[in-house]
Amino acid sequence: MQKTSDINVVETRLLPSPATLLAELPKTENQAAFIARTREEIHRLIFTDDKRFLLIIGPCSIHDLAAGRDYARRLAALSKEVASRVMIVMRVYFEKPRTTVGWKGLVMDPHLDGSHDIAAGLRLGRGFLRDVLDLGLPTATEFLDPITPQYVADLVCWGAIGARTTESQTHRQMASGLSMPLGFKNGTDGSLQTAINAIRAAGQPQTFLGINLDGASSAIVTRGNPNCHIVLRGGATGPNYTATHVAQTEASLAKAGLPKSILVDCSHDNSAKKPELQPKVMRDLLVQIAAGNTSIMGAMVESNLAAGSQPFPVPKEKLRYGVSITDGCIDWPTTEKLVRDLHAALAPRFA
Repeated sequence: MQKTSDINVVETRLLPSPATLLAELPKTENQAAFIARTREEIHRLIFTDDKRFLLIIGPCSIHDLAAGRDYARRLAALSKEVASRVMIVMRVYFEKPRTTVGWKGLVMDPHLDGSHDIAAGLRLGRGFLRDVLDLGLPTATEFLDPITPQYVADLVCWGAIGARTTESQTHRQMASGLSMPLGFKNGTDGSLQTAINAIRAAGQPQTFLGINLDGASSAIVTRGNPNCHIVLRGGATGPNYTATHVAQTEASLAKAGLPKSILVDCSHDNSAKKPELQPKVMRDLLVQIAAGNTSIMGAMVESNLAAGSQPFPVPKEKLRYGVSITDGCIDWPTTEKLVRDLHAALAPRFA
């Protein structure tokens, strides 16, 4: 018989079921209590009059676990200094969307060699999330593959759907079943309506194809996720963090019957993809807040131990410690200054 399927499939590798991995690397009672508590805190920062500022900060992606733990330890100490006014959540990003091709993240290629050992990637990712939580740091990640959440979502305090996938029905359905507060980024073209439509869809009950914890194909039925909000990241037409843009976003959210709650990504097109401009974006947000804006409830910053990024792929032994292999980041001294300046600038809110 003429073959009509799997013509372009070279290999199918069996993965452990989510239940198997969760049993192998379980969350502790303390971790579970911390995740539940911080999700509720994040909800309050997004949707109530809680005056603290939500700061999602950390490496563009995790590729070196030792450097990632080093960064997390520093961030945990810094977060305690500013906790009265700023809630810090660490970016722990394991999946990277690519415009064409490139390294797709720790889950997909944990050994950085093209071997795509996804089983190892899921284990390493889950273990790293537990390490960050044990430092008392809430975790944030972008959900890209619709199967990945079954393996790691129970350890995530805040999630994101990226600009490339906000318009995807698959990701809107997936978001409707996720258990944490979640931000939808505006489209790469700068479209706000794409994210607003996504928030509305994710808030509704959905039924879709997925896998259960045993790895079996299933019809997943959700109640909808009421904790979704917009993330402004700029677009092809330029940045969208200014007071004018924020006012337009407020109006669009109100027209859609959604809370006027906005998180601004200081990176990507809001900084013209120049990481060193992220503090400038943050300063502009603080000027708006000082002028009385109450809809800007948080920001996202790409930060690492060292500044910029480095070319990849290269042999692992040639990689520089603490330097991103995806988007460029600000370095640790700049990060400390940005966070402490943010904490100081928010003092009038709490007077």
